[in-house]
Amino acid sequence: MNDIALPEPQQLEEMMVSIIQRIATGPDLSKDISQDEARLGMLGLLADAVDPVRAGIFLIALRMKRETREENRGVLQAILDTTDRVTAEVNELVDLADPFDGYNRTLPASPFLPPLLAEMGVPVVTHGLDRVGPKYGITHRHVLAAAGAPVDLNTRDAAARLSDSGPGWTYVDQAQYNARLHDLIGLRRKMIKRSVITTVEVLAKPIVGREKTHFMTGYVHKPYPPVYADLARFAGFDSALLVRGVEGGVIPSLRQAGKYFAYHDGGEETGRDIDPAGIGIQSETRCVPVPDDIPQTAKGEGTVTITDTGAGARRAAELGLAALRGEKGPTYDSLVYSAALILSHLGRATSLEDGAAQVRKVLDSGHAAERVV
Repeated sequence: MNDIALPEPQQLEEMMVSIIQRIATGPDLSKDISQDEARLGMLGLLADAVDPVRAGIFLIALRMKRETREENRGVLQAILDTTDRVTAEVNELVDLADPFDGYNRTLPASPFLPPLLAEMGVPVVTHGLDRVGPKYGITHRHVLAAAGAPVDLNTRDAAARLSDSGPGWTYVDQAQYNARLHDLIGLRRKMIKRSVITTVEVLAKPIVGREKTHFMTGYVHKPYPPVYADLARFAGFDSALLVRGVEGGVIPSLRQAGKYFAYHDGGEETGRDIDPAGIGIQSETRCVPVPDDIPQTAKGEGTVTITDTGAGARRAAELGLAALRGEKGPTYDSLVYSAALILSHLGRATSLEDGAAQVRKVLDSGHAAERVV
């Protein structure tokens, strides 16, 4: 753990008792805590200095009363304080944060955005972990490992891949850049429901650019864009792109109009409507569908859920590599759509249409596939 000052054990215990007494008194009587209290409480969890029962109550009670902006910021600050952060030898960098709990209703295409964008001169870091709730789905780590990419590099070696002499993109695992946070997975599994950690851990900012770092993540529920925008500004991201994507990821639906929010230079976020048809995407599916030969729950019994994440990750890797070699289909369209959004956001395309045309040209060349390993 970094050299972070914590209260003495007795003081920390008394503070956590006080916090729980205030935040865990029901829907009408629960009180909010300060940003600094939230930070110190979370630091106590990260230092393994809080009884596990009280740690679980702390996280669940915050969630049940609904976290305030100050509480979100405090928990995030504790994670930022304890993250092993490295500045890469690149001026600008995109921090791509897809859902850490993964995908279980579709095959993700987003793990292949980093090598695609790297081929276009945009350095990208993606980060995540192996398995965490509530979904325990297919993660970037699973898919990239299946594609042969390194997923266990320490933060410095991962950052080195971003320079001119490297492939231009990288993956770094939470176990490498914040082992204390990663160690809380067992507690989170026992809690079952998502907590504030799920919201803020994607903003840990493990690798930054020398001049600018841009944040990109996805969301599903409408209240989240202002929350993520505030936290991104708080964490010091120069810009943010927040996409309403399938399963909370960074790729919008391929068959219906969507929306994203963005800010630049730390300013206020604004929303924009988008439509895949506007960039020539005509799809019968909203995402990359799960093939019938991938183990899944029975059709007709609600939403189909992948039951073998390994098999799903391997198939997602096959489809992703094929798309990087120019093979058309839902994975190809997904990469075109999301990469075009990023290029437009960064000012590297004059419009979404221009961005899509640039992406298709690179995909059709097949060169991006060479950057995966």
